[in-house]
Amino acid sequence: LFSGFSPATISSIEKLPKSGGDREYYRIKTEDENSFIATYNSDVKENEAFTSWAGHFQKKRLPVPVIYAVSDDGTMYIQEDLGSVSLLDLRLKEKENEHVYRLYEKALFQLARMQILGDEGLDYSKATTSGVFGKEAVMHDLLYFKFYFLDTLRLKYDRERLLKEFDILSQQLSSSSYIHFMFRDFQGRNIMVRNDEVVFIDFQGGMKGPVAYDAASLLWQAKAELNDKWRRGLFESYMNSVEEISGRKLDRSVFIEEYKGFVLLRLLQVLGAYGFRGLFEKKQHFIASISKGIENLLEYKTTFGLDDRFSELSKVLSLVTDNTVAKRFENISGEHAPLLVSINSFSFTQRGYPPDGSGNGGGFVFDCRGIMNPGRIDEYKPLTGRDESVKVYLEQHTRMPEFLQRVFDTVDITVENYIERGFENLTINFGCTGGRHRSVYAADALSKHLQEKYRVRTTVKHLEQNFTE
Repeated sequence: LFSGFSPATISSIEKLPKSGGDREYYRIKTEDENSFIATYNSDVKENEAFTSWAGHFQKKRLPVPVIYAVSDDGTMYIQEDLGSVSLLDLRLKEKENEHVYRLYEKALFQLARMQILGDEGLDYSKATTSGVFGKEAVMHDLLYFKFYFLDTLRLKYDRERLLKEFDILSQQLSSSSYIHFMFRDFQGRNIMVRNDEVVFIDFQGGMKGPVAYDAASLLWQAKAELNDKWRRGLFESYMNSVEEISGRKLDRSVFIEEYKGFVLLRLLQVLGAYGFRGLFEKKQHFIASISKGIENLLEYKTTFGLDDRFSELSKVLSLVTDNTVAKRFENISGEHAPLLVSINSFSFTQRGYPPDGSGNGGGFVFDCRGIMNPGRIDEYKPLTGRDESVKVYLEQHTRMPEFLQRVFDTVDITVENYIERGFENLTINFGCTGGRHRSVYAADALSKHLQEKYRVRTTVKHLEQNFTE
């Protein structure tokens, strides 16, 4: 497939971590130092939606990856390599600064372009589900919350009245006046950042629908934890972009009311997903996310509230956000987690294995010396695994991503078990020759992984740099 569009010689093919569904990703590197992403997915309809829509959006000069080739059977395609840094990655790394805010503004401006310009001439028959976001889709998300979260927690409410209110809300949210292309899963992980510009991925679940839904999805993403001032300012900027690109003046009072409704729908749908993946499938990191989902719902209830038509739903929100429910998940998330994971980088030649300060004598030691050493390259010698150029080298020119994925899979088993058993300490060490490049990068990467996936507390010590955070 690759040779059909490029004469370049392949130097390596590296399997990447799965990011969702059953899709498999591979990074292809060539001897002329270019790279591409190959994707395998047995769901041909999903592939066709992504590749055909990407071609359409490209013609509209919208920020999506270039598709270079598609296999005859439709199960594999090769696309542009956008790197590995998402908007959510930068939000978590840089916190709340002007740079991150401007990137969110760019994302919302380009979203408005994609929704309005991309809608023109788009073949919605390629959609993986219904081509139109209607009442049934809204009701599906509401029932997802009811069955997999509300009923699983066995909270008492008037089921008949709640279903009637769900019907009213479904009718209201499916009657938007602002219908264009709807991304459907517009969140920070699906927005890649390259050269300070945003590029969108994973839009194959899109359909024709209310545009405010996507803004709600991004601005209220639980892991991003945007503050109220940012949300208000960014939504104002988004409305300005919609008006500019559509050439149509918004009825802002109507548009804002629609946005509020979609925020609620998105928050309930996310809690339903956490319930299904966590409480049903017993995946610990989804259980750990429930606490933040409840916090978001409480913030919505405090900020917006519900009108008199939704008295039972308002009661349900109060039940879900009550302290007695939140406390059921406190022990496995956020700053209240009992588990502290201590992560060290060290030099095998200068120090040897770090001592275990917890007293339990357990933990892991991972040897990074099987990964190509950036320290052998003159320009990287004075740097560390925290410098951007070293990180790019390790990510794109070594097997570090593959190595770390196996580390994550191994450590996750122990972390989930320790959380369930109430253990308080776990020590994980990464060693390399000098304790400067590979081990430093790996220690930081694991800390980020554990904080994002389980929200456990971590400490990182780079022993050869005498640095702790």
